[in-house]
Amino acid sequence: MARIVGGLTTSHIPAIGNAVPKEKDLVNDPYWKDFFAAYPPARAWVQKVKPDVAIVIYNDHGLNFFLDKMPTFAVGAAFQYQHADEGWGIPTIPPFQGDPEFSWHIIESLVRDEFDIASCQEMYVDHGFTVPMSLFWPNYSYAGIKTIPVQINTVQHPLPSPARCFKLGQAIGRAIESYPKDLKVVVLGTGGLSHQLDGERAGMINKKFDMMCMEKIVNDPESLARLSIRDLVREAGAQGAEFILWLAMRGALSGKISVVHQAYHIAISNTATGVMVLENAA
Repeated sequence: MARIVGGLTTSHIPAIGNAVPKEKDLVNDPYWKDFFAAYPPARAWVQKVKPDVAIVIYNDHGLNFFLDKMPTFAVGAAFQYQHADEGWGIPTIPPFQGDPEFSWHIIESLVRDEFDIASCQEMYVDHGFTVPMSLFWPNYSYAGIKTIPVQINTVQHPLPSPARCFKLGQAIGRAIESYPKDLKVVVLGTGGLSHQLDGERAGMINKKFDMMCMEKIVNDPESLARLSIRDLVREAGAQGAEFILWLAMRGALSGKISVVHQAYHIAISNTATGVMVLENAA
């Protein structure tokens, strides 16, 4: 049976996508050194547990979906996922390997659990997906792992509630654990933390709220699921609503959770960046 070995969180802002190819040159750069210093412990854990499949919960920013067609939840069911030019200047990178059989198992299980899913047999993945994969599997080492994109709308209101996304994660967890193949699965929750890119509050950071979220997502995620989208926007900024992606990841973890590594940094592109490695004991 498939089993979830843990969850990973990271921010996915476009500036990181531009910096990743230059990481070796930026290790002493005052702007980037503390950010990149957070990832070697996470990469070491990934190398130790050697997951077979990464389920990446992210939000598309207009590459695959746009305001005219924006599903609330979409799951990839392709053999391969290609990154294309997004207009940010981020270098396009080699494609990601899919697992259609596993994807369809998850889609069918989610529909049985009364989630309405857009199933995508062709799917571009943008920086919300590619930046986390590049951070945890550097130098294109993701070629050795299969991926399943799970896209959640954080762009076009109305957005799904934190409670709905937490329940989606729980349903994904049940789907994984009912899959008959012997696979190790890691679930990524991407985006955030607090940030707002426009309006009167552009550039806002709420460190106190971010740290509360990073604490409670471990042992009390239900309290975070009781927040509303309005709560998230008020406390974490318009784009801070991306925290629902973290909640979906946490919902999938059903075992005893231990924190292997965590880090928090607020100097990158007016966005609070959070990294966590949560091990999911059986």
